[in-house]
Amino acid sequence: MLNNEKKNFIEFMMSADVLRFGEFKTKSGRLSPYFVNTGNYKTGSQIDTLGKYYAALVKDTVGDKFDAMFGPAYKGIPLATACAGALAREYGIDKPYFFNRKEVKDHGEGGSLVGYKPQDGDNVIIIEDVITAGTAVRETVPVLKAAADVSLTDMFISVNRCEVGTTPGKTALMEVKEEFGITVHSIISVSDIYEYLQGRQEYAAVLKLMEEYMEKYCIL
Repeated sequence: MLNNEKKNFIEFMMSADVLRFGEFKTKSGRLSPYFVNTGNYKTGSQIDTLGKYYAALVKDTVGDKFDAMFGPAYKGIPLATACAGALAREYGIDKPYFFNRKEVKDHGEGGSLVGYKPQDGDNVIIIEDVITAGTAVRETVPVLKAAADVSLTDMFISVNRCEVGTTPGKTALMEVKEEFGITVHSIISVSDIYEYLQGRQEYAAVLKLMEEYMEKYCIL
Protein backbone atom coordinates (compact mmCIF):
# COMPACT_ATOMS: atom_id res chain seq x y z
CA MET A 1 0.00 0.00 0.00
CA LEU A 2 1.20 3.49 -0.87
CA ASN A 3 1.81 5.42 2.35
CA ASN A 4 3.22 8.93 2.79
CA GLU A 5 6.80 7.75 3.19
CA LYS A 6 6.66 5.80 -0.08
CA LYS A 7 4.94 8.70 -1.83
CA ASN A 8 7.67 11.04 -0.61
CA PHE A 9 10.38 8.68 -1.83
CA ILE A 10 8.81 8.43 -5.31
CA GLU A 11 8.61 12.24 -5.53
CA PHE A 12 12.20 12.47 -4.29
CA MET A 13 13.36 10.09 -7.05
CA MET A 14 11.40 11.99 -9.69
CA SER A 15 12.75 15.35 -8.54
CA ALA A 16 16.30 13.99 -8.87
CA ASP A 17 15.53 12.58 -12.37
CA VAL A 18 16.28 9.12 -10.99
CA LEU A 19 12.84 7.70 -11.70
CA ARG A 20 12.19 8.33 -15.39
CA PHE A 21 9.47 7.39 -17.85
CA GLY A 22 9.89 6.57 -21.54
CA GLU A 23 11.45 3.52 -23.20
CA PHE A 24 14.51 1.98 -21.59
CA LYS A 25 16.42 -1.24 -22.15
CA THR A 26 17.12 -2.93 -18.81
CA LYS A 27 20.12 -5.09 -17.98
CA SER A 28 17.92 -8.12 -18.67
CA GLY A 29 17.27 -6.87 -22.20
CA ARG A 30 13.62 -5.94 -21.61
CA LEU A 31 12.17 -2.67 -22.91
CA SER A 32 10.71 -0.96 -19.86
CA PRO A 33 8.41 2.12 -19.73
CA TYR A 34 10.16 3.28 -16.58
CA PHE A 35 13.73 3.23 -15.35
CA VAL A 36 15.51 3.85 -12.07
CA ASN A 37 18.99 5.31 -12.48
CA THR A 38 20.60 6.00 -9.11
CA GLY A 39 23.59 7.38 -11.01
CA ASN A 40 21.57 10.60 -11.41
CA TYR A 41 21.84 11.47 -7.72
CA LYS A 42 24.45 14.18 -7.83
CA THR A 43 24.22 16.56 -4.85
CA GLY A 44 25.13 16.33 -1.21
CA SER A 45 21.56 16.80 -0.03
CA GLN A 46 20.29 14.11 -2.42
CA ILE A 47 22.75 11.45 -1.27
CA ASP A 48 22.12 12.47 2.36
CA THR A 49 18.36 12.01 1.91
CA LEU A 50 18.84 8.72 0.05
CA GLY A 51 21.06 7.40 2.81
CA LYS A 52 18.33 8.14 5.36
CA TYR A 53 15.75 6.14 3.38
CA TYR A 54 18.10 3.15 3.16
CA ALA A 55 19.12 3.43 6.80
CA ALA A 56 15.48 3.48 7.93
CA LEU A 57 14.79 0.33 5.92
CA VAL A 58 17.85 -1.43 7.38
CA LYS A 59 16.95 -0.41 10.93
CA ASP A 60 13.32 -1.51 10.55
CA THR A 61 14.24 -4.94 9.14
CA VAL A 62 17.56 -6.15 10.59
CA GLY A 63 18.40 -3.44 13.12
CA ASP A 64 22.05 -3.81 14.12
CA LYS A 65 22.12 -7.60 13.60
CA PHE A 66 24.83 -7.58 10.93
CA ASP A 67 28.60 -7.10 10.80
CA ALA A 68 29.22 -5.05 7.66
CA MET A 69 27.53 -3.70 4.54
CA PHE A 70 28.71 -4.16 0.98
CA GLY A 71 28.07 -1.91 -2.02
CA PRO A 72 28.67 -3.59 -5.41
CA ALA A 73 30.56 -1.47 -7.95
CA TYR A 74 29.66 0.93 -9.22
CA LYS A 75 26.27 2.25 -8.17
CA GLY A 76 26.25 0.34 -4.89
CA ILE A 77 29.35 2.20 -3.70
CA PRO A 78 27.73 5.58 -2.86
CA LEU A 79 24.58 3.79 -1.68
CA ALA A 80 26.44 1.73 0.93
CA THR A 81 28.52 4.75 1.94
CA ALA A 82 25.44 6.95 2.40
CA CYS A 83 23.57 4.20 4.25
CA ALA A 84 26.49 3.58 6.62
CA GLY A 85 26.72 7.29 7.44
CA ALA A 86 22.98 7.64 8.02
CA LEU A 87 22.81 4.54 10.21
CA ALA A 88 25.52 5.94 12.46
CA ARG A 89 24.13 9.48 12.49
CA GLU A 90 20.41 8.74 12.80
CA TYR A 91 20.37 5.55 14.87
CA GLY A 92 23.79 5.12 16.46
CA ILE A 93 24.37 1.93 14.45
CA ASP A 94 28.03 2.31 13.49
CA LYS A 95 28.99 -0.53 11.15
CA PRO A 96 31.83 -0.94 8.65
CA TYR A 97 31.23 -0.90 4.93
CA PHE A 98 33.20 -1.96 1.87
CA PHE A 99 32.91 -2.22 -1.88
CA ASN A 100 34.65 -3.83 -4.83
CA ARG A 101 36.58 -2.66 -7.84
CA LYS A 102 35.53 -3.89 -11.26
CA GLU A 103 39.21 -4.43 -12.03
CA VAL A 104 41.55 -6.11 -9.54
CA LYS A 105 44.34 -3.78 -8.43
CA ASP A 106 47.78 -5.25 -9.06
CA HIS A 107 49.82 -2.70 -7.11
CA GLY A 108 49.83 -1.15 -3.64
CA GLU A 109 47.67 -3.25 -1.32
CA GLY A 110 46.25 -5.09 -4.34
CA GLY A 111 43.00 -6.99 -4.44
CA SER A 112 39.49 -6.08 -5.53
CA LEU A 113 37.91 -4.98 -2.23
CA VAL A 114 38.14 -1.51 -0.68
CA GLY A 115 37.32 -0.62 2.92
CA TYR A 116 36.47 -3.24 5.52
CA LYS A 117 38.06 -6.64 5.04
CA PRO A 118 35.36 -9.27 5.62
CA GLN A 119 36.11 -12.10 8.05
CA ASP A 120 34.92 -15.69 8.17
CA GLY A 121 31.56 -15.82 9.93
CA ASP A 122 30.60 -12.21 9.18
CA ASN A 123 26.99 -11.49 8.34
CA VAL A 124 27.18 -9.05 5.42
CA ILE A 125 24.21 -7.11 4.07
CA ILE A 126 24.21 -5.88 0.46
CA ILE A 127 23.15 -2.34 -0.52
CA GLU A 128 22.09 -2.07 -4.18
CA ASP A 129 19.85 0.05 -6.41
CA VAL A 130 17.36 -2.29 -8.14
CA ILE A 131 16.96 -5.92 -9.15
CA THR A 132 15.41 -6.75 -12.50
CA ALA A 133 16.48 -10.27 -13.43
CA GLY A 134 18.99 -10.93 -10.62
CA THR A 135 22.04 -10.68 -12.90
CA ALA A 136 23.97 -8.33 -10.61
CA VAL A 137 23.37 -10.53 -7.55
CA ARG A 138 24.85 -13.53 -9.34
CA GLU A 139 27.93 -11.43 -10.05
CA THR A 140 28.18 -10.10 -6.49
CA VAL A 141 27.85 -13.27 -4.41
CA PRO A 142 30.99 -14.98 -5.82
CA VAL A 143 33.03 -11.82 -5.09
CA LEU A 144 31.99 -11.89 -1.43
CA LYS A 145 32.32 -15.64 -1.00
CA ALA A 146 35.81 -15.52 -2.48
CA ALA A 147 36.85 -12.92 0.09
CA ALA A 148 35.73 -14.83 3.20
CA ASP A 149 33.23 -17.40 4.43
CA VAL A 150 30.57 -14.76 5.00
CA SER A 151 26.85 -15.15 5.59
CA LEU A 152 24.60 -13.25 3.16
CA THR A 153 21.05 -13.02 4.47
CA ASP A 154 19.67 -9.62 3.46
CA MET A 155 19.84 -7.19 0.56
CA PHE A 156 18.42 -3.66 0.38
CA ILE A 157 17.29 -1.94 -2.81
CA SER A 158 15.43 1.20 -3.85
CA VAL A 159 12.79 -0.42 -6.06
CA ASN A 160 11.38 -3.93 -6.32
CA ARG A 161 10.44 -4.23 -9.99
CA CYS A 162 8.55 -7.48 -9.17
CA GLU A 163 9.76 -8.97 -12.43
CA VAL A 164 10.01 -12.61 -13.38
CA GLY A 165 13.56 -13.93 -13.33
CA THR A 166 14.95 -16.81 -15.37
CA THR A 167 12.35 -19.29 -14.09
CA PRO A 168 8.75 -18.90 -15.28
CA GLY A 169 6.38 -18.10 -12.43
CA LYS A 170 9.12 -16.83 -10.11
CA THR A 171 10.33 -13.29 -9.59
CA ALA A 172 14.02 -12.49 -9.55
CA LEU A 173 13.67 -11.86 -5.81
CA MET A 174 12.21 -15.34 -5.28
CA GLU A 175 15.12 -16.83 -7.23
CA VAL A 176 17.66 -14.87 -5.19
CA LYS A 177 16.07 -16.19 -2.00
CA GLU A 178 16.05 -19.80 -3.24
CA GLU A 179 19.50 -19.72 -4.82
CA PHE A 180 21.45 -17.74 -2.24
CA GLY A 181 19.21 -17.54 0.85
CA ILE A 182 19.12 -13.74 0.55
CA THR A 183 15.94 -11.86 1.47
CA VAL A 184 15.57 -8.68 -0.57
CA HIS A 185 13.96 -5.62 1.03
CA SER A 186 12.89 -2.59 -1.02
CA ILE A 187 11.94 0.97 -0.12
CA ILE A 188 9.16 0.87 -2.75
CA SER A 189 7.84 -1.50 -5.43
CA VAL A 190 6.59 -1.08 -8.99
CA SER A 191 3.06 -1.37 -7.57
CA ASP A 192 3.70 1.72 -5.45
CA ILE A 193 4.87 3.65 -8.53
CA TYR A 194 1.81 2.52 -10.47
CA GLU A 195 -0.52 3.50 -7.62
CA TYR A 196 1.18 6.90 -7.33
CA LEU A 197 0.66 7.64 -11.04
CA GLN A 198 -3.02 6.69 -10.97
CA GLY A 199 -5.30 9.70 -10.99
CA ARG A 200 -2.60 11.91 -12.53
CA GLN A 201 -3.88 12.64 -16.02
CA GLU A 202 -0.47 13.62 -17.34
CA TYR A 203 0.70 10.04 -16.80
CA ALA A 204 -2.24 8.33 -18.54
CA ALA A 205 -0.08 7.09 -21.43
CA VAL A 206 2.64 5.89 -19.05
CA LEU A 207 0.08 4.01 -16.96
CA LYS A 208 -1.13 2.12 -20.02
CA LEU A 209 2.42 1.11 -20.94
CA MET A 210 3.14 0.11 -17.34
CA GLU A 211 0.02 -2.05 -17.27
CA GLU A 212 1.14 -3.86 -20.43
CA TYR A 213 4.68 -4.29 -19.12
CA MET A 214 3.58 -5.49 -15.69
CA GLU A 215 1.16 -7.97 -17.22
CA LYS A 216 3.96 -9.38 -19.36
CA TYR A 217 6.87 -9.40 -16.92
CA CYS A 218 5.68 -8.84 -13.34
CA ILE A 219 4.39 -11.14 -10.60
CA LEU A 220 2.50 -9.09 -8.04
